[in-house]
Amino acid sequence: MKNQSTICAIATPAGNGAISIIRLSGKDAIKVCNKAFKPVDKSKELTKTKANTIVFGTIIENSQIIDEVLVSVFKAPHSYTGEDIVEVSCHGSQYIQSRILQLFIRSGASLASPGEFTMRAFLNGKLDLSQAEAVADLIASNSKTAHKLAIKQMRGGFSEKIKDLREQLINFASLIELELDFSEEDVEFAKRTDLLELLSKIDKEISILINSFSLGNVMKNGIPVAIIGKPNVGKSTLLNLLLNEERAIVSELPGTTRDAIEDTMVIDGTAFRFIDTAGLRESTDQIENIGIEKTYEKINLASVILYLFDISQTNIEEINSTIQDFKIHLNDPSKRIIVIANMIDKLVEIPKHFKDFVDLETIFISAKRNENIHLITESLIKSVANENISENTIISNARHYEALTKTKESLIRATEGIHTNIPSDLVAQDIREALHYLGEITGQITSNDILHNIFAKFCIGK
Repeated sequence: MKNQSTICAIATPAGNGAISIIRLSGKDAIKVCNKAFKPVDKSKELTKTKANTIVFGTIIENSQIIDEVLVSVFKAPHSYTGEDIVEVSCHGSQYIQSRILQLFIRSGASLASPGEFTMRAFLNGKLDLSQAEAVADLIASNSKTAHKLAIKQMRGGFSEKIKDLREQLINFASLIELELDFSEEDVEFAKRTDLLELLSKIDKEISILINSFSLGNVMKNGIPVAIIGKPNVGKSTLLNLLLNEERAIVSELPGTTRDAIEDTMVIDGTAFRFIDTAGLRESTDQIENIGIEKTYEKINLASVILYLFDISQTNIEEINSTIQDFKIHLNDPSKRIIVIANMIDKLVEIPKHFKDFVDLETIFISAKRNENIHLITESLIKSVANENISENTIISNARHYEALTKTKESLIRATEGIHTNIPSDLVAQDIREALHYLGEITGQITSNDILHNIFAKFCIGK
């Protein structure tokens, strides 16, 4: 699909900087830039320049030099968008950027909308829809794991798997459709035992992808870690130490934290979202009780729980009882709980039942003195070590998760229909629906609404 207009936008972040890049794409991209560009070497006119060439010169308006620039030329179809592209590298003054952009617009280009360059890449067959979404994820990645997820998807591994599943279904769907054309002759082109075997195989592969979403989502957005415990055991102090900033209010008054405070930190390439929660205790304060209710909500949303207690005032029986109480409130009782004994600076002797604390793999710290905090970060890394991204395909996009879930539902209906001998046209309809939802992932089947929702989230210039 070829768009006849030429678009332009600043492709680098807003503000002053060393350099800025202004990008044009479209059939007149080279011509529009050439109107304002004067190469130092007069033999290197842009309209005659070879593809993948950089030319040094000046941008001029009414004989006035705006800036010295480097112009990179890419020609269709061997470019990001599949169209002619020009990228002007100028100095990063906002004034210079604005002057050059206005000059290009007056010369016939139009201002690009968010994600329009990548949308053109999709429409021109340079990327499929899931790869285009991975571009946005790559730009937004703030950790090694999020980056690795985005790179894998952008390189097409997930797309190829979806296309392969869809192709297998299409082959059988075509045979069933052929049966419908010969319905009066009662022939069977698609052997039902083979179809059931195929549906079972595809269902298993889709189930693996669906189940990977919980891991992919936290790897992309940060692994949620809830810091819980009684009031005044040092939760806010610990949060501030982990984040290396004064993010939470620290006070000797109990019940200071009444709402969950969240912030993200990258540790050894993995993003963690730390959540400081309200202290767990019985209170007559209605607002504080609301905060305690939210604490239990955050506990269930967290992948890892840091249970903090005052070692100078807590015995092992209370700790075991509290952990059991936590597990009652957890949707997943197997969720990892890291036990942290704070305020070791108050101890004058080894605590009673020390062996029991060791059996719980307790980490002994002094948040006040910033002692042994590194043991917590090491334990967090260890807790996700077994969840590193492997060679298996992992999904992290909610749209893909929804489409795969609907695909699975359609396959289940088709399988049940075959077992109950429903008419072939109804089985064919269920398979068509599965094909439709798989096609939505890669963009083989799409709509303007889907495209708008996806590309509207992109930055302008990409």
